[in-house]
Amino acid sequence: MRVDLSFGRKGLPLDLPPGPEYKVFHSISADPLPDATAAIEAALLNPAAGPPLGELARGKRSAAISVCDITRPAPNTTVLPPVLRTLEAAGVTDIRIMIATGLHRLATMAEIRQIVGDDTAARYPVLNHDARNQEEHRFLGKTKSGTPVWIDRRFLDADLHISLGYIEPHLMLGFSGGRKLVAPGLAGQETIKEIHSSRFMRDARATEGSIDDNPLHAELLEIASIARHDFLVDVALSRDRRIAQVFAGAAQAAHRIGVEWVRNAVMQRSEAADAVITSGGGYPLDLTYYQMIKGITAAAHLVKQGGKIFVVGACEEGVGAHEFRDMVTKYSTGAAFMKGIEGVPVTVDQWQLEKLALAAQKAEILFYVPGVPEEFRASLWGTVFNDADSAVRELMASMPPSARIAVVPEGPYVLAQAK
Repeated sequence: MRVDLSFGRKGLPLDLPPGPEYKVFHSISADPLPDATAAIEAALLNPAAGPPLGELARGKRSAAISVCDITRPAPNTTVLPPVLRTLEAAGVTDIRIMIATGLHRLATMAEIRQIVGDDTAARYPVLNHDARNQEEHRFLGKTKSGTPVWIDRRFLDADLHISLGYIEPHLMLGFSGGRKLVAPGLAGQETIKEIHSSRFMRDARATEGSIDDNPLHAELLEIASIARHDFLVDVALSRDRRIAQVFAGAAQAAHRIGVEWVRNAVMQRSEAADAVITSGGGYPLDLTYYQMIKGITAAAHLVKQGGKIFVVGACEEGVGAHEFRDMVTKYSTGAAFMKGIEGVPVTVDQWQLEKLALAAQKAEILFYVPGVPEEFRASLWGTVFNDADSAVRELMASMPPSARIAVVPEGPYVLAQAK
């Protein structure tokens, strides 16, 4: 059987031998909208919750718009223009666009043009968020559970606070979009560390596909409320990354409506598999090993205890930020890592390895990650192969004749769970 995995910019074809029982999980979505711009304009006029954007903006002088960074395929170039036109028609004269980097690296000028479009980049200030620069943040107090709330003051200083995002399954938040464009997107390093600490990462409710009892979701809603998250435009994407639905309006209510729509559209269930063949999601999600871990955590919901996960990721930009690289080489196993971080201050990016360690406790992991430098490959808590075909041969040799194998070509863009 031939499958095409999402991998880098071009994909990766794999030939799977006959014998096992294969089940392929593709992302499920509605068809793309015939006129996305018209749908966005209609949603701004008649939002899912709360007043229209034009009414909300009337009498305001300034607005800040938080948008996803280069690691997310958010359709900002389609969504931004109607939003900008609506704000200007309402009399808003000072509009700034914030790249919600969280703790990711800053966007380059070329990436900014890609994120917002050439015309928008030329006409409006587009500002990188830098979580490590505390002077650019304002302290807003603490949440009920004690999380310190530091948010980019350039966002807070605006009269109107807007976010543009898209909703998909998320490895710890349940679903992306909404509150995530405020924190961690525009939050300071101290806030980001706390919301990614073990008290959230090791909570079984902080996982893909769940917001109803997810403590991290509740924490971010509280932070966004403190920061006065006024209005959002979130979209759902079709399989080819075009806009399938638009959700606009009062931030919390509109996001929940969008989540329910996406959950109903994408959730798939199956018997637990002996092995899962998956990907980091392709470009831009598999630019680094840090990001492609999401493919592994998503696959862990489908695999049996003691099973195997084979994951591919191009990793064109290598392993990830320097803090993450240091941790990758410091701990030889997931168990050693989990023990090593107990009772010590949270380190930047440790949360991604914590989620990986939980997956590694459940399944053996096989990797094809050609962009990861050789010196890191012995530290990936699994077997690393120089080519994908060799990995497939070794995986199949370890499987019983009647093995059940799940194939997830689009990795974390698919929400699938064992019954």
